[in-house]
Amino acid sequence: MIKKYGSIFGLILGVASIFGSFFLEGGSAKALFLVAPIIIVFGGTFAATIISVGLENFSKIFVLIKLAYFPRKYNLKKIITDYFVISIKARKDGVLSVEKDIDNINYQFPKKLLRYVIDGADGETIESIAVLELRSTEERHFHFANMFNKMGGYSPTMGILGTVMALIITLANAGSDPELLIKNIASAFIATLWGVLSANLFWLPISDRLKKCHQEEKNMMELSLEGTLALQSGEIPSVLKARMISMLPPKEQIALLGS
Repeated sequence: MIKKYGSIFGLILGVASIFGSFFLEGGSAKALFLVAPIIIVFGGTFAATIISVGLENFSKIFVLIKLAYFPRKYNLKKIITDYFVISIKARKDGVLSVEKDIDNINYQFPKKLLRYVIDGADGETIESIAVLELRSTEERHFHFANMFNKMGGYSPTMGILGTVMALIITLANAGSDPELLIKNIASAFIATLWGVLSANLFWLPISDRLKKCHQEEKNMMELSLEGTLALQSGEIPSVLKARMISMLPPKEQIALLGS
C-alpha cells in the first residue's frame, strides 16, 4: 500500500511536517493563509508559465498532476509471457496465425509493432519506426516535465516579489501604528514561504515524477521492441524469452527464469 501510494504519503508527510512545525511554534492559520501572498505566488507562477509554454499546454496541468501521483503501471512480466506464447505459436503455425493473439496484449505500442511483423515489415523498418516513436514520446514527456520544472523556478521568485511588495508597503507606512507594521512584515515573509514551499513540495517533485513515468513507459517500449525484433527474425521462443528477461532488474529475472 505504501509503495503504491508512496508519493501521496510523501506529500502528506511534507505538508504535515512544515505546517505542523509552524503551528507548534505558535503560528496561526490566519497568518499562514493570507490571501494576498497566495494570489501573488500562485497567480504569478501560473501567469509566467502560461507565457512560457502557452495556454494550451498549461491547461493540461491537472491531468499531468493526476498522472504524476497515479501513474499507469506496466506489467513487463506479462509482456514477456505474451511474446513467449506468441513466438511458440508463430514458430509452429506461422506469423499470420498470431493475428488474433495480438488483442490479448494490454498496450498499444507492442500491438502496433506486432502488426508490422504480420504485415511483413523487415526488422530494420520496424526498429526505425519504433525509435522514431520513442524519441517523439520522450520529447513530449520531457516538455511537460520541464513545464513543472519552470514552475519550480518561478514560484520562489514570485514569493520574493510578494515579500518586496509587502516591505514597500511597510516602509511607506513607517511611523504609523506599530501593530500594522508588524502585520505587514509578517505578510511579507509569508509570500516567501509559499513560494519556496510550492516549488519544493509541489512543482519540482511533480516534474521528477513525470520523468519517472516516462522511464517506465520507455522500459515497456524498449522491451516490446526487443521481443518484436526477435520474433521477426525467427528467434526460437526460449532465446526470445531470455533476451527479454535480461532487460529486467536482477530480482525480477530470477522469478521469470524459473518459469
